[in-house]
Amino acid sequence: VSRTSFKWGVPVPNDPDHVMYVWFDALANYLTAVGYPDLNDPRAKFWPADVHIVGKEIARFHCVYWPAFLMAAGIDLPKSVFAHGWWTVEGEKMSKSLGNVLDPKALADEFGLDALRFFLMREVPFGGDSNFSRRSMITRTNVELANDLGNLCQRTLSQVARNLGGVLPERGTLTEDDQAMLAMVTLLPTIMCEQIERKAITDALEEVWKVIRAANSYIDRQAPWALKKTDPERMADVLRVLVDMIRGIATMLQPYMPNTMDRMLTQLGVQEDERTFAALETPLPAGRTLPKPEGLFPRFVEEEA
Repeated sequence: VSRTSFKWGVPVPNDPDHVMYVWFDALANYLTAVGYPDLNDPRAKFWPADVHIVGKEIARFHCVYWPAFLMAAGIDLPKSVFAHGWWTVEGEKMSKSLGNVLDPKALADEFGLDALRFFLMREVPFGGDSNFSRRSMITRTNVELANDLGNLCQRTLSQVARNLGGVLPERGTLTEDDQAMLAMVTLLPTIMCEQIERKAITDALEEVWKVIRAANSYIDRQAPWALKKTDPERMADVLRVLVDMIRGIATMLQPYMPNTMDRMLTQLGVQEDERTFAALETPLPAGRTLPKPEGLFPRFVEEEA
């Protein structure tokens, strides 16, 4: 656990020729950061860790050395370790010599922080190596965020504003189609929690997009803009189902896109204490006046060189 080939590092007590091996003293920071050895420190409740998320190149240190140190000291082991892969750029390994190292801050400034977060967790199954492609980033932004989710929210809320005075209607008599749509949203928390528990971040997102695609098919099928002339009461029922679906979608997407989903839930009239997964079990009360809807996911247009 010590080295004599260099002098920098933590010196070994009573032997100035030795310094602690970096992977011995660095791993202990997981414990000291939460107050160890003071077990009465309020931060001590955070150990043992539920999960260490580490790069695959340091899995050996976290899965062999670290458990051995802890077992020798009689300290509880972390509950799990998850090793993720590496990002390449346009199919090539990032390197300073190639000049293709990505600056995440620059990408966030260009595409938006939430859009970047979404892409990184959506593009490749979490755990494997991943490739960052600018074209894929733009496609995901425009197709899944702007078209699928953004248009669903905008179409629904603009009709609530225009046809219902911006007031959330009662949940009316539900058809089989309505019940099927709401059932998909009701199941989302259970399905997503199971996926996230096993670190299947991408799979959990796909479950949300199944509901988003179903909601887009539902609004096209029900055509509330046509019902306004033929059956205004049914139009209100359809719009209420859509609002409830989008509320569930936005609630479940908060861990992925917290800033944008905060704005989406505000547009839906969802109060701060109604944004937990458990709160989805209680429908929003009718009669709330919703704020003016605004677009949340602008399409990304690549500037010509």
